[in-house]
Amino acid sequence: LILCKKIEACSEKLIRKDGLKRSWGFPTGCSINHVAAHYTPNYGDETVLKEKDVVKLDFGTQINGHIIDCAFTIAFDPMFDKLLEAVQDATNTGIKEAGIDVRLCDIGERIQEVMESYEVTIDGKTYQVKSISNLNGHSIGSYQIHAGKSVPIVKGRDATKMEEGEMYAIETFGSTGKGYVHEDMACSHYMKNFDAPFRSLRSRKSKQLLSHIDKNFGTLAFCRRWLEDQGQKGYLMALKELCDTDIVRKYPPLCDKPGCYTAQFEHTILLRPTCKEVVSRGSDY
Repeated sequence: LILCKKIEACSEKLIRKDGLKRSWGFPTGCSINHVAAHYTPNYGDETVLKEKDVVKLDFGTQINGHIIDCAFTIAFDPMFDKLLEAVQDATNTGIKEAGIDVRLCDIGERIQEVMESYEVTIDGKTYQVKSISNLNGHSIGSYQIHAGKSVPIVKGRDATKMEEGEMYAIETFGSTGKGYVHEDMACSHYMKNFDAPFRSLRSRKSKQLLSHIDKNFGTLAFCRRWLEDQGQKGYLMALKELCDTDIVRKYPPLCDKPGCYTAQFEHTILLRPTCKEVVSRGSDY
């Protein structure tokens, strides 16, 4: 919890946060070990990082709806180095392969080929690093973190092509487990449906909460911590009604089998007419 709040405070300062003009792109992900994505602590969660934890830090910012999405993985024990190396190499391969008129399936095939060429030895047992088959990169639109196109990280049949002017989050996930995730644990991530239908809400609190979401987050993802930081109280039943009516969607943590380890690396790219720009690249990763 302290880690996520410090990252968010730093991002807020750097972008000079200003409502929906300049803000966080989505909640800070801090998924640990077999949890691959969509975990950020709710208040009351007293999880403490341990020496043998593998932590995915997934964060982003936006200015005027232009979202930058990036992630990296931290492990304190060097026995996980090959797992992290495999996933970072796979992400860099995806970035290298991406471009105007490139088929999404071709990128996925190359990512999987690189990812699964690695092995990692953990506590004396050797595992092949597997691409998590049901997680993908994605196109990014204005105030829309998932804009419709998916960039697979395994071989597939989607022959859709990338186009000039598009932005993509190229992200890959490797696992020592099944290489397949399912929803589990308490939900913290939510987002208003970009094409939310009109629904007549029964509860006054639900109407108030929806107005608050529209004003503070629009169609950007948010978490329960942020609602509470902004003074929302007794909102869980109202949030449930918004989810039940498909106005808001919940995004629970995505988990491989307990006991395994997962890693993630991600960058955002912009396909310009004459080049591709990695807009999230820094000197550190």
